[in-house]
Amino acid sequence: MDWNLPEEFVTPDGVVRWARLGAGRPVVLLHGTPFSSFVWRAVAEELAGDHQVFVWDMLGYGRSEMRPGQDVSLRAQGRIFTDLLAEWGLRRPHVVAHDFGGAVALRAHLLHGAEYAALALFDPVALSPWGSPFFRLVQEHFAVFERLPGNLHAALVREYVLSASSPGLAPGVLDELVAPWTGVEGQPAFYRQIAQADQRYTDEVQHRYGEIEIPVSVHWGADDEWIPPAKGAELAALLPRSDFHLVPGAGHLVQLDAPGPVLDLVLRFLREAV
Repeated sequence: MDWNLPEEFVTPDGVVRWARLGAGRPVVLLHGTPFSSFVWRAVAEELAGDHQVFVWDMLGYGRSEMRPGQDVSLRAQGRIFTDLLAEWGLRRPHVVAHDFGGAVALRAHLLHGAEYAALALFDPVALSPWGSPFFRLVQEHFAVFERLPGNLHAALVREYVLSASSPGLAPGVLDELVAPWTGVEGQPAFYRQIAQADQRYTDEVQHRYGEIEIPVSVHWGADDEWIPPAKGAELAALLPRSDFHLVPGAGHLVQLDAPGPVLDLVLRFLREAV
């Protein structure tokens, strides 16, 4: 599908791919795991009508470089995001982050001094405990899983990604999300990012959420089976300047399940969060 990230940002662990769409007030979109910036495609293209939209694939994800030995942990992604903001010349952009990207944005802000005008979080990985039984099983035995025959691995990833959606995903969209995780580079990269997903990286910042002074909007798919909506209400209660919204009919992949309502929420966030 037509989604291109033509720009490159070189890090010690590999090349990060990114793109800039449109012109106007800057807004940055962060994806989660095991996804890529493609999940924001529809929202990004609409926002680009009157905003300067920045999207990127985290190191080891999507179209960014995948290679053995990479540090693709939350620790690394938070530093990379902070460096990207400097590379882009953005001092206080509006930031919109989903899932694992929410933890990246929170760590960059609290630990690395990244400044935002405001932050919108969609179904973020932010509070302990996290990780589904399947996720923990793979994490404990990733060396076994990464040796699966390619066809079995691809089927596993398809079912895993599909479980993040409540109404289901169109075949082309599902193919786009699964494709980066297949082949000689993608298959080990899939298990690498799970192996390095350590809750201690959110434990390091969870107790500091009360220090966040900027407005934070928390949004959650009402049918999210990966992280229950109660976690969203719990997170919003820890943030001094926050609101909380449920998105009906959407699972964890809220921006694909309900692109129209999510776009409306993002536009309202950009209008009101100052």
